[in-house]
Amino acid sequence: MSEVKISAEPRTEFGKGGARRTRRAGLVPAVLYGHGEKPVHIALPAREFAAAIRHGGLNTVFTIDIVGASGATLALPKAIQRDPIKDTYEHVDLIIVKRGEKVQVDVPVTLTGEAARNTLVVNESTTLAVVAEAMHLPSGFEVSIEGLEAGAQVTAADVQLPSGVELAVEPEYVLAIVSQAQTAEQLEGETAEGGEGETAEGETAEAATEE
Repeated sequence: MSEVKISAEPRTEFGKGGARRTRRAGLVPAVLYGHGEKPVHIALPAREFAAAIRHGGLNTVFTIDIVGASGATLALPKAIQRDPIKDTYEHVDLIIVKRGEKVQVDVPVTLTGEAARNTLVVNESTTLAVVAEAMHLPSGFEVSIEGLEAGAQVTAADVQLPSGVELAVEPEYVLAIVSQAQTAEQLEGETAEGGEGETAEGETAEAATEE
């Protein structure tokens, strides 16, 4: 994964009011910390940040050039607050990383293919925690479920990891489970049983009322 260069401004206003004014100016409030450095409050250009995340994913490494600071800083998003209604970024926590340093990140996992007929695939986790060099973080993994029968599981061990990437969880960590799907007859049977139960309860209540 390549790094993305982005400029940032020092942030001097804090609290909800300051954050709102920062966002109205087209910027995203952020804090930069790690490696024993004192936290630095900055503001990132909203459009550039959103475009970088959209293109490279949540594990995009940024080279941040802060106005007035000497030299750029490498950083990785640690926590992102997003407004789901406005589809905007509210706040970003960025952790400082160094070239050659290994970091732990959660990488999205996509299931490909189709399991056997009459089965249901249940996602237990859509991400996988791995350890990798900060400048070579995987953007995503794909695992095939083609033809898997009921009872099968997709685990961390089934993910093909690139060179230099290690699991941060046990190989038995379950990502997805393939179970037997209910037939139309079974679903109809459950519906009928539920209806009978409701009818019986209704008759009991009516009898109690009459007494």
